[in-house]
Amino acid sequence: QVQLVESGGGSVQPGGSRRLSCAPSYTSYCMGWFRQAPGKEREGVAAVDSAGVTSYAEFVKGRFTISRDSAQNTIYLQMDSLKPEDTAMYYCAARTVWLGSCLPFDSASLYTDWGQGTQVTVSS
Repeated sequence: QVQLVESGGGSVQPGGSRRLSCAPSYTSYCMGWFRQAPGKEREGVAAVDSAGVTSYAEFVKGRFTISRDSAQNTIYLQMDSLKPEDTAMYYCAARTVWLGSCLPFDSASLYTDWGQGTQVTVSS
C-alpha cells in the first residue's frame, strides 16, 4: 500500500510559483518536504507538526510555505519566487514515531515513510 502520494510537480519559469500536495493515508506526528537534485545530497525543505508549527530551511524562508489541512490530512508546499536552484525531486515524508518534538526537522533518518517524489523543474 502506498502511504504517501505527492502531486503538483512540473515545469515553471524562474520567479514563478508551484504548489505541491501530499496525501497521506494516516495522520502522522510530523510531515516534511525534502528535495534532491542530481548529484546532490537530500536536503530538508520544510516541516509541519500536528499543531501546525512549521520549520523551514534557510534557503526557502520567505519563499516557501508549508501547511496542513487537518480535515483532509493533506500537506501542501506553496513555492513562490522559484529559482533554478530549486530544481529537484521533491519528496513528502512522514514521521510515525513520536520523540517529543518534530525537531530537528531536516534529519531524514527520523522520517519513516516516504513518497515516490514529484519533479520540479525551474528553467526559462
